Amino acid sequence: AGMIRFMVLLVTLLGTWFILQTYFDHRWKAISLRSWLSEAPAGLCGSGGRVWAAPSQARPWSCVHGAANVVGPSLCFDDEVLMSSVKNNVGRGLNIALVNGTSGQLLKAGTFDMYSGDITKLETFLQEIKHGTIVLAATYDDPATKMNDKVRELFVELGSSHVGDLRFRDNWVFLGAKGLKNKSPFEQHIKNDQKTNKYDGWPELLEMEGCAPKKMD
Repeated sequence: AGMIRFMVLLVTLLGTWFILQTYFDHRWKAISLRSWLSEAPAGLCGSGGRVWAAPSQARPWSCVHGAANVVGPSLCFDDEVLMSSVKNNVGRGLNIALVNGTSGQLLKAGTFDMYSGDITKLETFLQEIKHGTIVLAATYDDPATKMNDKVRELFVELGSSHVGDLRFRDNWVFLGAKGLKNKSPFEQHIKNDQKTNKYDGWPELLEMEGCAPKKMD
């Protein structure tokens, strides 16, 4: 009889422990999710899993270069992913998104094959950019085989300091604007170097993020 009572007590304790653990585990997950949703500030845009908010008169953005020729790049502006592999609108070469500097709305996005594509399409795309437009760019695979002096100069006019050095399979991320008086501070470039490449034939992935001030009319 004593053994039976002991077994009943043990089963009761184990069952109670299981119910309490399951209940509190679900409660913790639910609270965590609700807290994250309610406390996350508006206007989020971050790379590498980071999230943060820009000042009220600025918009957060991020540019992430594609990893080798496997993972495509990502361009995000004011809490909206403009281009990414998930959206299926990125490709080999240069991936460029144009954003209205005042409203923050996406104006146009384009992918330009810089290995075997038609460079005149990129020339036309860049020449048609209007004053006050923010330009986000991220490379994927090869950004420079087809690049010519005219295209490089057009990027220089947008604020680039490194486009003149861009070569085969280099990595490059850039945020500039039409009408900048000075060089853009938002630019990163890593050269393709077999001695330092993180991946076989490609340098490491680039991530860049910041706040873009609103253009005031």
